[in-house]
Amino acid sequence: MSPRRLTRVSLWCGVVGPPLFILVFLVDGATRAGYDPTYHPVSALSLGPRGWIQITNFVLTGLLLVGFAVGLRRALRPGRADLWGPLAVGVFGLGLLLSGVFVMDPAHGYPPGAPLDGIATSLPGVLHDNLGIVVFVSVPVACFVLARRSAGRPTGRGWVGYDLLTGLAGLALFGTFGTAWEADHPSTGLIQRLMIAVDWVWITVLALRLLALVPPGNLDCSRQAGPPSDAKLSKSRHRRSSWAAPNRGAVGPGDA
Repeated sequence: MSPRRLTRVSLWCGVVGPPLFILVFLVDGATRAGYDPTYHPVSALSLGPRGWIQITNFVLTGLLLVGFAVGLRRALRPGRADLWGPLAVGVFGLGLLLSGVFVMDPAHGYPPGAPLDGIATSLPGVLHDNLGIVVFVSVPVACFVLARRSAGRPTGRGWVGYDLLTGLAGLALFGTFGTAWEADHPSTGLIQRLMIAVDWVWITVLALRLLALVPPGNLDCSRQAGPPSDAKLSKSRHRRSSWAAPNRGAVGPGDA
């Protein structure tokens, strides 16, 4: 597999993973007896006889996002944020994966008969709660890191606002969700789903932004296609002026 193709495959993990995660928990939550999607958190779907569905969802999505972090590193290198951006996304993916390994304790009446409070008492439950903090903080961190990188490039300035707003919204929603969880608010699940949508969609949009700048095909395809035209050379120079290190399948620091 060529370096460019490997980069594209890794970036596609970021396109597929977040929508798949959301689709699975929406369908599973809508068809669970005793489960209220507007009240119960997504992690509660890991409990009960069908808990394996959400556990698999956590693990599979986590693996896909770790793969995306590898593609992000390859696409952004070398340049500002080529370490901390992929690292934050990698921590996000690893946190999701481990959230499937360490399942939350039964709480807030789910599964039916579970305690009504939300206090974790088992070791897996405590670990799951702390992994949730890692997951929902790592995405805003990635947003801020990538916004700083985009701000330094003329072709990326249009994305700075979206990156910053997503990071701020993610942190605000995380704080709101924590308050709602402690207060046993009836809309706790809805708040969490809004937070997930904001964070996860940003990951997919980031992956699509980078894919648009890593054309498919092998790096040596120009040898087979003959000499490029003046228009293609001009377009190529424009991209390379904003995106560095094409020899590794990277696209550089421009629009991300």
